[in-house]
Amino acid sequence: MFHGAAREVTGSCHVVRWKGKTILLDMGLFQGRRAEVRDKNTVLPVAVDTIDAVILSHAHIDHAGRLPLLARHGYRGPIFTTHATRDLCQVMLADSAHIQEKDAEFLARRNRSHQEPLYDHTDVEASVRCMRGVAYATATEILPGLTLELLDAGHILGSASVVIEWRDDHTKRRLAFSGDVGRSGLAIIRDPVIPTDVDGVIMESTYGNRDHSSVDGARERLAAVVNETAARGGKILIPAFAVGRTQELIYTLHELVQAGKIPKIPVIIDSPLATAATRVFSGNANLFDSTEPFVREFRSDPGGVLENELVEYTESIEASKAAMRRPGPMIVIAASGMVESGRILHHLLHGASDTRNTILIVGFQAEHTLGRRIVERQPRITVYGEAVDLRAQVEVLNGYSAHADRAGLAAWHASVRATSPRLKHTWLVHGERSAQDEMAAAFSAKGISVSCPSPGDRAVV
Repeated sequence: MFHGAAREVTGSCHVVRWKGKTILLDMGLFQGRRAEVRDKNTVLPVAVDTIDAVILSHAHIDHAGRLPLLARHGYRGPIFTTHATRDLCQVMLADSAHIQEKDAEFLARRNRSHQEPLYDHTDVEASVRCMRGVAYATATEILPGLTLELLDAGHILGSASVVIEWRDDHTKRRLAFSGDVGRSGLAIIRDPVIPTDVDGVIMESTYGNRDHSSVDGARERLAAVVNETAARGGKILIPAFAVGRTQELIYTLHELVQAGKIPKIPVIIDSPLATAATRVFSGNANLFDSTEPFVREFRSDPGGVLENELVEYTESIEASKAAMRRPGPMIVIAASGMVESGRILHHLLHGASDTRNTILIVGFQAEHTLGRRIVERQPRITVYGEAVDLRAQVEVLNGYSAHADRAGLAAWHASVRATSPRLKHTWLVHGERSAQDEMAAAFSAKGISVSCPSPGDRAVV
């Protein structure tokens, strides 16, 4: 059964039932309009006491963000994932709990009503204790007769495509869940590994109707944005995921400064989560793409790469507020990636109306998120309940996306088909309707059996 990220991007969760057993693929947080996602996030896909196992593809909150809610409702069964994803979840889920607690406090002050956060730090700790690290490309029996294999998805540190295998009437069956498919050629992260010999595929479709600009092109445009904004004396405000994107941007900015392509201006990392995530990166350097020059430099001196003389990491609220008061030019990188929470909101509250500033979007923005409204360049946005005129420049760099684009997704699926003579059907998830419909039409034109399930739809492998 398809529960989340069905005909939409966030809330990844799919329910697999086999011989009376129930397995969840992901348990992600829905993101978007506050009232709508609050109701969706509180509804569990199945009763907790019926869940036998959870498999987690990666640590991004739209895939992992409701795991503590399961724990809050009493789940203490296994959560299978990679070792690096478990490490990242320790810091990312704790950050999510903190944000929800602060958000509940804010709403209570503003609306004079009490709203409980979805979960707290105790629930996070309980969910992390349930996580069992699984090595890449290693068949692991997770239930009697059901094996799991995790393959590097090339998306973020520890991300995985999932393959589960079982036998029905002595016939082997294999189901692949893509997770989020990464891009080939990214710094740090290895290229995606393709699932093979499968009967069905649950596949993401985030960029199913769009192509990215090249990474080199994005680097040049980043330099241009920095130069143009610095010349105005403004700030470049970058909402960025704390895992992967932030580290890549720091290194790219360092490269550009060393090459003399941008001026030496402060780079403020206003995200305790990004700081903690960087430590996790340092502890999992064995997973990096060893063909990249970045990786060789990172392995030899992680601190020197990500903590150069231009970069300032803020930990306290006081340091964050001090950064907001400082005049430009400067670059501010802060979570969250879809501009739904975190310290980036405070920077936008104070900086979105300043024509000298630039808001630089470097990742996908789901429908109904503040990030999408900024991408759409709506003349007025709402931040913490206050109307703010959007006078800052808005730039979008899709070249930094960690998702495969239309061509990359088509190539990934073609590789799966080439090694899977029994492949019967593909279900597209984790995409907006327009992206899914166009991708499904392109697949159908090639004779591929494909569908785009809605929430509650069921399928048979």
